[in-house]
Amino acid sequence: MLRYSVSMSLDGYVAGPNQGPKHPLGVRGELLHAWMRELAAWRKMAGLRGGVTNASTKILTEDDGQIGAVIMGRNMFGGGPGPWRTPPWNGWWGEDPPFHLPVFVLTHHPRKPLECQGGTTFHFVTGGTRGALRRAQTAARGRDVAISGGAGTAKQFLAAGLVDEILIHLVPVYLGAGVRLFDDPRLARVALEQHRVVPAPGVTHLTFRVRRHARART
Repeated sequence: MLRYSVSMSLDGYVAGPNQGPKHPLGVRGELLHAWMRELAAWRKMAGLRGGVTNASTKILTEDDGQIGAVIMGRNMFGGGPGPWRTPPWNGWWGEDPPFHLPVFVLTHHPRKPLECQGGTTFHFVTGGTRGALRRAQTAARGRDVAISGGAGTAKQFLAAGLVDEILIHLVPVYLGAGVRLFDDPRLARVALEQHRVVPAPGVTHLTFRVRRHARART
């Protein structure tokens, strides 16, 4: 199964405006993840203490062990567009990224794999969405594959009919500008079925399954 999970504002933005080194999530984009960063489970994974436990805890932890590989876009890995610079950018994630899995980064520019502490290895894939998915599925060894972002990468997989499940963490804030997820007209072909709704402090978790029979008619 290919899954996509993302936090979204009420006005449909998954990142704020003016993304860059000072604002990786865009201006005010960090508000989209406040619900998660206060969780004790998330803080433990990040090497921090304290935090709370609420209805979001199960959402965050229930897939532990079910994900075998991750796919992300070049922007989410970082380093800017174009050929890799020397020395190359090693991402936003530090020496011990939180994935602890093989991560496949979509890019137009080849690069050797980047091995990090904690079991995370970034593989740089130039073969497009389907090539990245094949490699991720092989690495996952029967477990699920997760799309980590960003919005452009998710749109490509959604428009291609490759995503099986979408989890929207709907946050009650307005960003007013930034990056939207569902503004691609190709997504009109994707039919969804609501699977689950979980209200929690500061967020509502909405799970949708992609309707297979509708996909086959497109």
